[in-house]
Amino acid sequence: MSPPTYHIKHAGESDRAAWDAYVRKHAHGSLFHLFGWADVMRGAYGHAAYFLMLLAGQRVLGVLPVVHLRHAIFGNGLVSLPFLDGGGILADGREAEESLLAEVVRLGEQVGARYVELRHERVVESCGSTSPHGLRLPQSPRPLQVVTRSHKVRMLLRLPASSEMLLKSFKSKLRSQINRALKERFTTRVGGLELLEDFYKVFLVTMRDLGSPVHSVKLMRHSLIAFPEQARIIVVYRSTEPVAAALVIGFGNVLRNPWASSLRKYASLGPNMLLYLRLLEYACDHGYEVFDFGRSSPGEGTYRFKEQWGAVPEPLYWHYLSLDGRMPDPEDAGKARFETAMRCWQRLPVIVTRIIGPRIRKHISL
Repeated sequence: MSPPTYHIKHAGESDRAAWDAYVRKHAHGSLFHLFGWADVMRGAYGHAAYFLMLLAGQRVLGVLPVVHLRHAIFGNGLVSLPFLDGGGILADGREAEESLLAEVVRLGEQVGARYVELRHERVVESCGSTSPHGLRLPQSPRPLQVVTRSHKVRMLLRLPASSEMLLKSFKSKLRSQINRALKERFTTRVGGLELLEDFYKVFLVTMRDLGSPVHSVKLMRHSLIAFPEQARIIVVYRSTEPVAAALVIGFGNVLRNPWASSLRKYASLGPNMLLYLRLLEYACDHGYEVFDFGRSSPGEGTYRFKEQWGAVPEPLYWHYLSLDGRMPDPEDAGKARFETAMRCWQRLPVIVTRIIGPRIRKHISL
C-alpha cells in the first residue's frame, strides 16, 4: 500500500468539524485555534482569514489560522491571530510544523504581505531556533529574517475546587480589598448577547480614557455568536449603571478573559475587585481549573493587579518573519508609532471614539 499523500488546503465550512476535533484532541490545542475565529474576523472587520489545514489523506496533521491585515500606515501582514494572545501553528511534529510554516510564507508572498506574525503560547521547534543567517524552510530559495519576542506574558491562576474555597485562598490584603467592594451596593449579572450593550458602555469609556481606539462592538458580538456555549459576559452595576464588565470564553479546563474594563471614576469603590471575584467564582462553579487573566507586560500596572490574585506569568512566544528582505520590526505590528496620536485620543468625546475608533483599531493587531 502506498503512503498517504500530504497536502495543505484552505479549510472551509465543510472542514469546521474536523478542524475543531483536531484542536480539541491536540495536547496544545487552545481557544485561539478554533475555527470560529474565522467567523469573528470576517464578520467583525471583513478581514481575509486563511485557515490552513495539513492533511494526510483524510487525517488532519496540523492547522494554522491566519488573518491578513493590510493598511498603508498600520502595516501589511499575515497574523495568527490578531487581537488575541495566541493562535500560531498547531501540528503533529516538526515536519508538519515546517510544512505549515512554508505554506504561510508562500501565502504571504502571494497576497503581497510584508511579514508573517505567529503568536504561540509555547516554544514551537520550527520557529524557535534559527541560525544567525536566518530561517531556511524546505523548498525556500532564501533564508528568512526572523525576530522572536517574549516580552509579553499570560497570567494564569490555578483555581480551587469550589467557589466556597476561593476567598479563603487569597492573601489577607486582597480579601480586605474584596470585602470593601462587597460592602458597596453593587449588583452583578451574568449573561450573553443581552448584556453586550452594557459591557460595551464600560469598555468604550475605558478605552477612551486609556487613549486607545476602541474595538468595534461587532468583534464581541461575533465572539458571543461563534462560541455560544463557552462565552459569557459578566457586568457589575451601581444601581442601573454598568461600572465594570468582562467577556470570558472557555476552552477545555481554562477560562480566558480577553476583554475586561471598569470605569475610572468609580475606582475607589472597587468594582473591578468585585468583577474579578465574580469571574473567578464563575470559573470555579463551571468546572474550570485555570483562569487566564490575559496578556500583560511584566512590571506594569495590569501585571501587578493580576499578580495580587495569585496569577503567575507564562511567557508568550511571538515570531515575526520578514517577507520583503528587511529585518522585521515588531513594533510595526502594534501602536507604538502612534503614541502621540493616542494621547490626543483621550480628549475626544466618547460618541466620536465609538464611530471612528473601530476604523483604526481593526488594523492594529495587538
